[in-house]
Amino acid sequence: MAETPGPPESGLKLLDDGKFERVLMIVAHPDDAEYGTSAAVAEWTSRGIEVGYVLATGGEAGMQRPPAEARELRAAEQRAACDIVGVEYLRILNFPDGLVEYGVALRKALTYEIRAFQPDAIITGSGELHVAWGLDHPDHRAVGLAAIDASRDAGNKWLFTDHFDDGVGPWQASTLLLTGTTPTHYVEVSESSVQKSVASLAAHEHYLADLPDHPTPESFIPPMLAATGKSVGVPYAMGFALH
Repeated sequence: MAETPGPPESGLKLLDDGKFERVLMIVAHPDDAEYGTSAAVAEWTSRGIEVGYVLATGGEAGMQRPPAEARELRAAEQRAACDIVGVEYLRILNFPDGLVEYGVALRKALTYEIRAFQPDAIITGSGELHVAWGLDHPDHRAVGLAAIDASRDAGNKWLFTDHFDDGVGPWQASTLLLTGTTPTHYVEVSESSVQKSVASLAAHEHYLADLPDHPTPESFIPPMLAATGKSVGVPYAMGFALH
């Protein structure tokens, strides 16, 4: 399917996702996938596309309770959020929340996850310091950069060869989609997918309760997706930078 441009003022093109069968989302924490991106996830899973989530940390340092308790609670809330948008595959790694460092260890772990899931497309953060909401979290930056590099590493048969002992082989995803940066393409999402995105963030109930200044999911997710939609002439859309 040829890329379809939006209205002249938008500059965004419709993402050609017609050949996607498997999409892997790589983020730092529980809840990171739920800030609008999960609307695109819900849209894809409704079409039979399999989506998997890989979280680098359990988010154990993000609540006003002991880390071991927070990790267990946040894993349960992420599982509930995944169920809402049709995601079965969920992997939570053991990197330390708040202290994730970019490096070979992180690249290697994410490369393994890519090789194991074998996605057509990978979604991750841009790794940029300056994002629309301010200065991005260090874990977000480290995981985004490492996932970008791992998307290339996964296809290199000379890197991290011990992975092959587990029966996984090199895998090169065809598409990399970045959030937290200027989008180039969009996915149109339905009203139902928008509401699932709202519900998926709301599923992090105890986490959000520990953030009293956090806006309610319904107060910002629909307007955000509607603004992108308006720019391309549809009711709702989620934007990505395509590579």
